[in-house]
Amino acid sequence: MDWRSFAEQMASLARDLLAQETVSATLERITDSAVRLVEGCEAAGILVLNGDRVQSLAPTHQFVVDSDRLQEQLREGPCFDLARPGPDERVFRIPDFTEQAKRWPTYVPRARDLGMGSMMGFLLYTREEELGSLNLYSRKPGTFTESSETAGWLLASHAAVAFSSARADAQLREALDTRHTIGEAMGILMGRYRISEEEAFDLLRTQSQKTNTKLREVARRVCETGSPVP
Repeated sequence: MDWRSFAEQMASLARDLLAQETVSATLERITDSAVRLVEGCEAAGILVLNGDRVQSLAPTHQFVVDSDRLQEQLREGPCFDLARPGPDERVFRIPDFTEQAKRWPTYVPRARDLGMGSMMGFLLYTREEELGSLNLYSRKPGTFTESSETAGWLLASHAAVAFSSARADAQLREALDTRHTIGEAMGILMGRYRISEEEAFDLLRTQSQKTNTKLREVARRVCETGSPVP
């Protein structure tokens, strides 16, 4: 492997990832880059766990989603284990799906039926949080080498920072949008009902609690209809 060329491509990718405008665009660039940059990788995806529910992000092929769903169904599998909070390991490699696996005895033969030949996974983490796992696939057994694993690990390190940054930016934008929407809704209510700012906010909050609806959704309704009541 030409490590100098790889390093140049990784440097360019790092800048490119931080330039993406949305979380989904960032993740799609990560998985596309895995297929392009990691030797032997034919498909890639990011698995995130919400409790025991699996979320497949930016899969490059359908069988990536099928693998994730299989692990969710079985409650067993390398990506499922890696994405759990506080794992003991941060990388795995299944070199050959045609061999019996002691660790995932149910998942491996079922995954082989999906067309899996070999697989690697890397925990996406920063000092502050664990984000999920970046998983790389090949339909051929024995495809991934030590060099492939090193390349995947380097990619995952850049990916974790970009994923974390993109998610933080999205949360900030959402918070600002919510604040603006609530403020606009309060202004509408104050003008319509001749009430104070505090009374307008109490009206929004009461309707939110009564209908078990998020405050920003009640505020959005006011902005659209002039009333907090559906």
